[in-house]
Formats: sequence, C-alpha cells, structure tokens
Amino acid sequence: MTPEEEGAFHIVDVPSLTPRPLRAMLRTSDGVRIEAVHTPFAPPHTASVTDTAVVVAHGFTGSVHRPAVRRAARAFARRAGVVTFSFRGHGGSGGRSTVGDREVLDLAAAVRWARELGYARVATVGFSMGGSVVLRHAALFKDAAPEHTDAVVAVSAPARWYYRGTAPMRRVHWVITRPAGRLVGRYGLRTRIHHRDWDPVPMPPVEAVPLIAPTPLLIVHGDRDTYFPVDHPRALAAAGPAELWLEEGMGHAENAAGDALLARIADWLSVP
Repeated sequence: MTPEEEGAFHIVDVPSLTPRPLRAMLRTSDGVRIEAVHTPFAPPHTASVTDTAVVVAHGFTGSVHRPAVRRAARAFARRAGVVTFSFRGHGGSGGRSTVGDREVLDLAAAVRWARELGYARVATVGFSMGGSVVLRHAALFKDAAPEHTDAVVAVSAPARWYYRGTAPMRRVHWVITRPAGRLVGRYGLRTRIHHRDWDPVPMPPVEAVPLIAPTPLLIVHGDRDTYFPVDHPRALAAAGPAELWLEEGMGHAENAAGDALLARIADWLSVP
C-alpha cells in the first residue's frame, strides 16, 4: 500500500470550540470516522513556546479515553501540543479494527489534523499495536505532505506479525481470530474487530524500519514485557538506523510507561 493508493482524506464535523481540550471527528481516506482530541501545550513555564505536536497512537483495545493514554498526553503536553485519537473499532471511532493494517490511515488523519492546527513539526509515538502503526506510517508516508512525520517513537512494538510465543499473545490471537473471541472483544474489551483476514498481509514493522530514514527513530521496550520479548526491539533497531532504549523492569506499552520514561521520550522528541 502506497500513499497514492491510500488517497486523500478530509476532516468532517466542526469541532466544539472549547478552550481545552479541542475535540474533532476526522474522516480517513477510506471513509472511517475517527475521534480525536487536541491537548494544547501546557509548559511548566508560561514563557515557553513550541511549534511541535506529538500524535499518540494507543495499543490494541485502548482509546483516547483510557487513563494511560490521557496520562501520556499530559506528560507530552509539558513539551509540545498533543493529539490523541481512537483507532477504528475503538472508543467513539467508527469502523472495525484491522489490528494494525488500515490503522495507518487513522494515524495519517491525526497527523494532518495536527498540521492544520498550525504545528510545523509533528512527531508520532505509538504503543504496542500503535507502535507497529507508527513504524509503517513513517515508511509509507515519508514523502507524503502533510501526513508525514518528523520523528517516530515505537514503544513495546512487535517486529513481526503472527507472533504467538507468549501466553498473552496467544490470548490476543484467540480474541482476533475466533468468533467467540471477537464477541469478547466487542462486549468485554469494547473493541470491534474485523472478521476478515489480512489480504494482502501488510508490510511487517521490521521491514518498514529501513524505509524510515532519515526521519529520527527511537525504539523503546521493557525487559519485562510479557507480550513481546526483547528480540523484537533488537530486531527493529538492527534494521536501523534507530536508537534503542531497553528499559529495566518495564512491562508492556502505555500502562507500563511511567512518568519518568514519558518525560524522557518528550525530551527526545523536543530536539529537532
């Protein structure tokens, strides 16, 4: 899939003009409505200014409303403006989850909205499934203004598809591939999952990484991640060029990312 094949998209529905946060419904190039929230820059020193926005891509079964996503938004807002959104099939967004495939279009919509809000520089941060999405988006949209990203951080991302080497990932595959699992996803996890298999299979994250340069790339992973062991981040970093942070004692994705780590990521993103 190329940016040309994916096409353009536009924003629909006028967002409510509240001081903060600013809420909108975006429409992707394939017609899916995506809920999004802009959290303005809230620096500790009122004299500070920024032209950077961070777009946050949550993990599978997350949404813009989840506490861990809101916590990440607050942390990043100390250094930049922040756009959070719910992937298709999650939260108040339409459509059904394709578990990392068409979600690149959701991210493209959010990145473009950030630029329409006036930000000159837009970085993307993705967690778990969102980590795989920011990697593929950075590769596919590298030369596609205004949907391109200026810096990328993938946290707890898989390197390859169909991984079943851990018990949590075997449970995830049951939820995705079985009718009973998709019912659990809809009513228990509030995630609507598409019943169709990938066709074609999207580019694996590890194959996207070499296509991202010269855009700066940071890979972050916990050494106690129960979903994806450390061979995943090492494979991503080796596909390079990328900076790798292996975090001692950290578990998986946004729920495991503490305030100190989020602040370090914000610092890394704030340096052009």
